[in-house]
Amino acid sequence: MSNLIRIAAVGEIPPGTSKEVLAGDRILALFHVESEDRYYALDGICPHAGGPLGEGTLDGHIVTCPWHGWQFDVASGRHCLNSALEHPTFPVTVVGDELFVDLG
Repeated sequence: MSNLIRIAAVGEIPPGTSKEVLAGDRILALFHVESEDRYYALDGICPHAGGPLGEGTLDGHIVTCPWHGWQFDVASGRHCLNSALEHPTFPVTVVGDELFVDLG
């Protein structure tokens, strides 16, 4: 069953940037991958030490946590050095000028 929650307007997240957003009681990291003009969402809390992934640096599909440099692919949630580590991802849907996330 889908649980769509509005998380932002399209204009709030320019291409190549990220933003921390709230979806219900969850903190998410929202990313706008410029090369695809596509949006991705990850759990916003880095599993290493709780850093804010939404405040990280986005380079293509890779986000770098600002606290200790852990890196994740925003499309798959996989850690860049250890593919056994997968951070939770959430589908993002664009409806008009609004972004919604499915928390499932």
